[in-house]
Amino acid sequence: MSFDRFEITRRAALMTSAAIAANVALPWRAFAQETPRKGGVFTVHYNAEQRQLNPSLQASTGVYIIGGKIQESLVDLDANGHTVGVLAESWESSKDGKTITFKLRKGVTWHDGKPFTSADVAFTALEMWKKILNYGSTLQLFLTAVDTPDPHTAVFRYERPMPLNLLLRALPDLGYISAKHLYESGDIRANPVNLAPVGTGPFKFVQYERGQHIIAERNPNYWRGEGPYLDRIIWRVITDRSAAAAQLEAGQLHYSPFSSLTISDLNRLGKDKRFIVSTKGNEGNPRTNTIEFNFRRKELADLRVRQAIAHALNIPFFIENFLGDFAKLGVGPIPSVSKDFFPADNGPQYPYDKARAIKLLDEAGFKAGAGGERFSLRLLPAPWGEDISLFATFIQQSLSEVGIKVEIVRNDGGGFLKQVYDDHAFDLASGWHQYRNDPAVSTTVWYRSGQPKGAPWTNQWDWTDPVIDKVIDDAATEIDPDKRKALYGDFVRRANAELPIWTPIEQLFLSVISTKARNHSNTPRWGSSTWHDLWLAE
Repeated sequence: MSFDRFEITRRAALMTSAAIAANVALPWRAFAQETPRKGGVFTVHYNAEQRQLNPSLQASTGVYIIGGKIQESLVDLDANGHTVGVLAESWESSKDGKTITFKLRKGVTWHDGKPFTSADVAFTALEMWKKILNYGSTLQLFLTAVDTPDPHTAVFRYERPMPLNLLLRALPDLGYISAKHLYESGDIRANPVNLAPVGTGPFKFVQYERGQHIIAERNPNYWRGEGPYLDRIIWRVITDRSAAAAQLEAGQLHYSPFSSLTISDLNRLGKDKRFIVSTKGNEGNPRTNTIEFNFRRKELADLRVRQAIAHALNIPFFIENFLGDFAKLGVGPIPSVSKDFFPADNGPQYPYDKARAIKLLDEAGFKAGAGGERFSLRLLPAPWGEDISLFATFIQQSLSEVGIKVEIVRNDGGGFLKQVYDDHAFDLASGWHQYRNDPAVSTTVWYRSGQPKGAPWTNQWDWTDPVIDKVIDDAATEIDPDKRKALYGDFVRRANAELPIWTPIEQLFLSVISTKARNHSNTPRWGSSTWHDLWLAE
């Protein structure tokens, strides 16, 4: 097998991991104690536009990077990864786990001047999180009502126990609130506010020029005592990664999040004293590279074919030659960084074994025909990062060696989401699964049947397994921590045995930020957070 065409990229990858490693070890630059400066425009690289910007409706870093500055969640994570109140000030659970009460912050207003109340929380939870939000629909499966005894109290009632720790782990990403008065009439999904969001956050939406930029400005009535410090944030839509790196070097951008640049550009910028290239601020979003199988194709509905595809890929070779020090072999849907849930036994693994792959394909009845071809597949890679693009080409070349012809179909972000999760117009898809503190938040929805059609990063594979559905539901409602962990071990082993998707690579995101930025990367999900305390030195 020849990988000569990748040689330049491979060399860059190997240099990058070494160059960035020093920066990651000591990602902070020393500054004398400074007084925050008000003013300035913070410019952000936005590499893949989404279908909408409301984080109550779509859980995605591509939405949070914008919507998370405009709308706010009930809680977030502090610098140590602990839960801290945002729109909620306090919370408590009943002993049986079926009632969870939130006391809400007073004196908060929407950007249009209307007061924020418990009615907004109840409407968002029941009409958005439960019915539409990817990940939220499974998390809130047993939510039956949200009572609002007064404007600043929301009482969540569940049919089955909801572990409080699970809910608090989930809400930083799945707890964004939308204004009831802007959504209660008409089709929520088609509401124009989804592309011109109104929130309670530190920045107010100003303008969206599709394909060009998004602008938000300081909210002068923000509820926190200090901040925001910035006058504006401008997200510049730049799909060309090399062009984005050039704009960083020219001073036209301050920040490129979520591994959005090429490996060679990360290498160069990691050596430039004007920038910090680091995994810091991304600890809350470890990711695994995925291969998603569409069971509507008879070939892929056969477990032996899915196993053969996994055995045909030399994952250690790909990691060593293209990803370097910031990736490792993935062994299941729960990454190794999950201290509370990573199981000792992950179940079946699929090491590189070309002969085994060929044998499985033969046993499945898909014999090689004239020219050695067995069948062909369409592979849709997500446009989020260069590693996905490289992995798609690696898959294509690897599968050709066992007689599977692969056509790569590339799309922009909106096109990828629609074709894979709504139209189901794919055979294989490849992207990122982001783990969010607890398997019930954003992992089990990739496997649980009954997901709403079109919900991104959920089970849209036409695959149903009653066994795994029951394990998922039992784990999500189990209050005992040891029993929950044991159930998630069962989940991982079943997922690896049935292989509806495969998660063979584990990584952390890399971000590039200007050294002019202050109070950055100071929480585990900083790119998705509010940036209320971010400021720019002159």
